[in-house]
Amino acid sequence: MKLHKASAAAATALVLALTATACGGGGSSSDDGKIVIGIKYDQPGVGLKKPDGTFAGFDVDVATYVAKELGYAAKDIEWKEAPSAERENLIANGDVKFVAASYTINDERKKKVDFAGPYLLAHQDLLVRADDNSITKASDLNSKKLCSVTGSTPAQNVKEKLAPDADLQQYGGYSECLTGLENKAIDAVTTDDDILAGYASQKEHKGKFKLVGLKLSDEPYGIGLKKGDADLKKKINDALTKMVSDGSWEKAVKTNFGPSGYKNEPAPKIDAGS
Repeated sequence: MKLHKASAAAATALVLALTATACGGGGSSSDDGKIVIGIKYDQPGVGLKKPDGTFAGFDVDVATYVAKELGYAAKDIEWKEAPSAERENLIANGDVKFVAASYTINDERKKKVDFAGPYLLAHQDLLVRADDNSITKASDLNSKKLCSVTGSTPAQNVKEKLAPDADLQQYGGYSECLTGLENKAIDAVTTDDDILAGYASQKEHKGKFKLVGLKLSDEPYGIGLKKGDADLKKKINDALTKMVSDGSWEKAVKTNFGPSGYKNEPAPKIDAGS
């Protein structure tokens, strides 16, 4: 009887140990030698999942560089889709180690997550059909059907500050906005200029769309991480600083945005207080 009880206790301990190991090995944990990073899957030039299952874009290059500085090879990265409306939840729940997904640093978000960076300064702009010259300033949007993505800074910026009477349509992803723009169900798409440039330069969209060229806002991109993790934040900031200094940042900009003619701002100064 005593032997039976001892065996049962040992079995219970083994189950608990295996459960703990499984929990530790999933999510953003590095117990299994992997790191989980949140990125966008539908933003050409920024964060894109390609048909062959690989990933490309400026955020992907930045995240890969940071992961390398944290001790992870590219093969050890597990990419996780981070839609705009889900970024804070993914971080808070520990589903990712960090998020690099065209993630603008602002005061409201800083209440929920910490940011390393910024690592890119983008500006809000508009994408319209190439033959449409009716939109030249922000106020022109008041009589137009405007598309952006649910939970994104640009959508809020337009409705609250720039064009309160615009017919704002908020979709789940920018690809849906582009389809609407091409089909004339939408008159303009608003988001950051680097994202719009990525779409405009895609082979299937070449010649169909154009950037209006309005710097409607400043959008400093940061890497989001769990609030209070000062050690990780410092390590990421150090990695970003090194990426700029060794030329890797400029190379990533040219690789991902150069073909579209996008005029990027210089690398922003890292704000340790982000």
